[in-house]
Amino acid sequence: MISSPTSRTLTSTTPQSTTAAATRPFVVLCVCEGNICRSPVAAVLLRQVLGADVEVASAGTRAVVGAPVEPAMESLLRQRSPAGSGDFHARQLRPEHLRAADLVVTMTQRQRGKAAGLAPAVVRRTFTLRELARLLSEVGPEALAPGTVTERLRQAVPLAGARRHYVADPRDDDVADPYGRDRAAYVRAYDDIADAVDRVGEVLVGKS
Repeated sequence: MISSPTSRTLTSTTPQSTTAAATRPFVVLCVCEGNICRSPVAAVLLRQVLGADVEVASAGTRAVVGAPVEPAMESLLRQRSPAGSGDFHARQLRPEHLRAADLVVTMTQRQRGKAAGLAPAVVRRTFTLRELARLLSEVGPEALAPGTVTERLRQAVPLAGARRHYVADPRDDDVADPYGRDRAAYVRAYDDIADAVDRVGEVLVGKS
């Protein structure tokens, strides 16, 4: 669960607040539309790659509030990640979720725009998942100083943002919504998410 924005807000740039920012958990928020297909899978896979020191949560721009992961996607997730989604319930995206996150990962450019509309201050740390993967691939692991995954994430987010307008075609950055479609659509969405997460992991933790 993401902590409240009140407890997370840094009120100054004093050494004390800088130290607090460096030591508190790094929070990643995954966003899709219904919060029952793409973003829960992205959250599970990112959590596995980034480790227990990074908090990963998800929410939806038009969430099916309280619903579990859609059965077709849950089936795929359990085939490839035995723990599955766990005790998951979809939730509606709110501004406080965004403000509490150090990195916001959406599944489409449109969702990135909606997130920025809800909390404009997060725009520089909001990416689609595939966008983040390609930008971090351009940054490369050698650009990050040795450190914990949290420390490397804090370095990586601004470096990725600085390359946002210079790398590849943003039309390639969406993960298509499989909801209500055939199994092949779910497989494509899962594979797109898994591939992007692997690429993020290669840069941040040196493995996929």
